[in-house]
Amino acid sequence: MTGNLFLNMLFHPSKVFEDLSDENADTMAVIRRYSLLIMLLPPIFSWLGGSQLGWRLGGSEPVFFDTTGSIVFSFFYFFILCVGFLGTVTISKWMATTYGAKISLSLHLCLFTVICTPLVTASLAHLYPDVFFNALVLVPALIWSTTLLYKGLPVALGISPEQGLLMGSSLVAWLLVAAVSLLGLCVSLWTHGAGTLLGL
Repeated sequence: MTGNLFLNMLFHPSKVFEDLSDENADTMAVIRRYSLLIMLLPPIFSWLGGSQLGWRLGGSEPVFFDTTGSIVFSFFYFFILCVGFLGTVTISKWMATTYGAKISLSLHLCLFTVICTPLVTASLAHLYPDVFFNALVLVPALIWSTTLLYKGLPVALGISPEQGLLMGSSLVAWLLVAAVSLLGLCVSLWTHGAGTLLGL
């Protein structure tokens, strides 16, 4: 059941969205367990790849972090994923009232777990931590997840395709603002000595 559901989440998401629309208790229980993996796996892959091979920026020498630096980066990666994922679930639930959609927090949690599954699967690329290779893998996965967002919202939340398009676009706007804000925060911390403190 669990393995089949994971494959369905990747390759037959429309069936999973229909189960979510019916609020199938068994399906939702399994997907809720996956939500923790969504936040754990990318930092684990990143830590494994970075500690073994070092991060590469093009043709330059790989950058290795010491043990403390690796743990700190992995922790903050996990923390940021948790905040981003749970923040998006909460905002989606809040937006749902505007569009007349279902407002069950559990349903929204399951929906975004399915939507994020391609990205989490693509994070396997962190095991070979070359920035350009990771971009080549993660950008198509991001497009795949965005497609799932637009396709899944109307089905799972019981709204019209037009409402799904508007709600999906609002959520994408929120995610873009959050991503740019995070990038600005990272640059600010780095230029104020975070890299030096981590031995870079």
